[in-house]
Amino acid sequence: MTAGPEDALDKLLELVVLLNADMRRDFERRGLTAARTHALWVLAELGPSSQRALAQALGVTARNVTGIVDGLVETGFVTREPHPGDRRATLVTFTAKGSETVADLRKGQKVLAGQLFGDMPTGRFAEFVQGMDDVLTVIRRELDAGAP
Repeated sequence: MTAGPEDALDKLLELVVLLNADMRRDFERRGLTAARTHALWVLAELGPSSQRALAQALGVTARNVTGIVDGLVETGFVTREPHPGDRRATLVTFTAKGSETVADLRKGQKVLAGQLFGDMPTGRFAEFVQGMDDVLTVIRRELDAGAP
């Protein structure tokens, strides 16, 4: 029996559910939420940032980023430091715990990638990546077409 598009979609949706469950469990173990973890990833890319810059990079409102940063401060992942060039602003900066957490998340990604793809034959892996690129292109196009 040959798999059809519906079978592929079922597998893709199952993958999403399983990965979300795994991430949620890991975030909870670390005392994080998905939004806070996303903020840590973005902060790792940007370096110390104003809340305005962080909100823009996250695609959220200033009010929303305040709540996210408040939670990260309360749980010891980041601090708010005076901005050296603008005394009205503060910089969101990693604590040692925040830096270590991001490093551990990166390490975890490498381990998971190895577990998922390390034994896959090279040609099959290349086809898988190309197929995922095709799927993502369609999803992005459809999302862009529906954007206001």
